[in-house]
Amino acid sequence: MSKETKKKVSDENFDTKESVEEEEKDSSKGEKSDDSKDSNDVKEDSGESNEDSKEDSSVDNKKSSKKEKKEKKSKHQAIIDDLNDKVMRQMAEFENFRKRTEKEKGQMYDMGAKSILEKILPVVDNFERGLDSAPEGDSFADGMKMIYKQLMTSLEEAGVKEIEAEGEEFNPDYHNAVMHVEDEELGENVVVEVLQKGYMYNDTVLRHAMVKVAN
Repeated sequence: MSKETKKKVSDENFDTKESVEEEEKDSSKGEKSDDSKDSNDVKEDSGESNEDSKEDSSVDNKKSSKKEKKEKKSKHQAIIDDLNDKVMRQMAEFENFRKRTEKEKGQMYDMGAKSILEKILPVVDNFERGLDSAPEGDSFADGMKMIYKQLMTSLEEAGVKEIEAEGEEFNPDYHNAVMHVEDEELGENVVVEVLQKGYMYNDTVLRHAMVKVAN
C-alpha cells in the first residue's frame, strides 16, 4: 500500500471518528435537554400542587376563623342576654319593692291619722253639745260657732266627712242601730233619729253612726 493511500484511509477514519463523536455529543445534548424539560415539567407540577395546597389551607383558615368569630359572638351574646335578664329581674324586684313600701307607708299613715281622728271626735261631740245649749245672740257663742265651723272645715280637708243617716235606709256597714220604734207612717228599716254622728275617713268608716230605726 502506498503512502498516499494510507494517508487517505487515516483521514477517512479520523473523519468518521469526529462524526461519531459529534453524533454522541448531539445525542447527549438532546438527552440533557429532554431531562431538563422533564425536570421543569416536574417543577411546574410541584409548583401547581403547592399553590393548590396553599389555596386549600387559606380556605380552611378562613373557615376556621369564621367559626371562631361566630363562636365568640354567640358567647358574647349569651353573656349580654344573661346580664340583660338579671337587670330586668332586678328592676322588676325594685319596682315591686317600691310599690310595696308605698302601700305600707300609706297604710301606716292612714292608721296614724285614724287613731288621731278617733280621739278628736269626742271633742267635736262635746263642742256640738255646748253650742246647742248656748243662748241665741250671745257673742261668745257666735265666736265658738265660728271656731267649730273652722274645725269641721279642717277635718273635711283631711278626708273626714259625716255619714248621712237621718231619713236614710238602715245600712249596717255605716249605721249602728241601738233603738227601734214602731211607726206606721214610716217605712221599714228607716233611720228616724241620729243619737251620735258617724264619720268616714276617705273610704273607710271612722265611726259608725248611732241611730234609732223605725219598724
